[in-house]
Amino acid sequence: MAILACTQIASWGSLYYSIAILGPALGSELHWNPTVIYGAYSWSLIVSGLAATPAGALLDRRGGRAVMGAGSLAAAAGMLLLATTGTLWQYVLAWTVLGLAMALTLYEAAFATLNRDFGIDSRRMISTLTLFGGFASTLFWPLTMHLEGALGWRGTCMAYAVMHLVLCLPLHASLNGARATPAAAPPPAAEAGRADMTLREAVRHPSFWTLTIALAVNMLIFSALAVHLIPLLRQFGYESALAVGLAALIGPAQVAGRIVERVWFQDAPPQRIGRLAFAALPAGLLAMLLLARQQWAAGLFCVLLGASNGVLTIVRGTVPQVLFGRRHYGAIFGAMAGPALLGRAAGPLLTAFMLGAGVPPAALLGAFMVVSLLSLAGFVVATRVR
Repeated sequence: MAILACTQIASWGSLYYSIAILGPALGSELHWNPTVIYGAYSWSLIVSGLAATPAGALLDRRGGRAVMGAGSLAAAAGMLLLATTGTLWQYVLAWTVLGLAMALTLYEAAFATLNRDFGIDSRRMISTLTLFGGFASTLFWPLTMHLEGALGWRGTCMAYAVMHLVLCLPLHASLNGARATPAAAPPPAAEAGRADMTLREAVRHPSFWTLTIALAVNMLIFSALAVHLIPLLRQFGYESALAVGLAALIGPAQVAGRIVERVWFQDAPPQRIGRLAFAALPAGLLAMLLLARQQWAAGLFCVLLGASNGVLTIVRGTVPQVLFGRRHYGAIFGAMAGPALLGRAAGPLLTAFMLGAGVPPAALLGAFMVVSLLSLAGFVVATRVR
């Protein structure tokens, strides 16, 4: 558990969050516009989504030691390519490799590793792991800023390549390679007698696609709002400093939501927790639509947005265990995660297009609220106990 906590912070911080700090310096040196800089990053998220299913199947068969270890090598190679890039094709290639590394090292891979190695005990471990992962941006944004100032963006990428080789690779290589035995953790009575589905059986089940679409839509909305929240708040009349302060509530709210889930709801069915987390998003959007000029309403919106996403990170990892079993969890979870990762990549681009086309902020939030209510209904239908 401690191994994955360390590598998740390092992997999220370097692969996912560092571009926010390195992007402007990279574009300034190479004379590329932000569309190119962040478009290649969005492409890496698409690659990660496409690779999620085969990566999950590999994790089911080989375990985290081999697969996440390979992910550390891919992360080091991608960072090295990024550090030496000078042309557009090299830059896109670097983010392609980093997208593959994300599929092999981030939450999807870590959750599948915990499920494979610890069986029924993995739920609480998944919950605890997300608490540590929530601090990745808190630690790596200032670290990346410091390294960029001292070493430049290329030197920072080189430093992160070394980190994946000398820190993450040995830690992943020390993971347990054996699958947990059923005798070590007998299933609860509610799950006894239920056959574990294969990936082929799961994708034929109506709940699979309803749940997958609901999670993907929720991820699309969150990623869109996370990227465009500060400009949206400014369009609602908030000054830049206040808009930044309100948006900064999202990170602590994610961690706080996970703490609440871990402390007070650790024994509650993940379906019930998921319904509360799904409902928090439209509730926050409604508060913003009705009382946008009230600072407390905008703060409540940001808190609910962060708490919802923080808890849903856990729900995404635990609900598939309940609905489809644990034996083929990696492949099934990877197949479900793929569309969600594509939604995460598409959300900011779609929102930028809508705002650029002149869609008013209130209309955009209203559309998001309607869609979030539909995703809540889809989650309820998909997870209804039969």
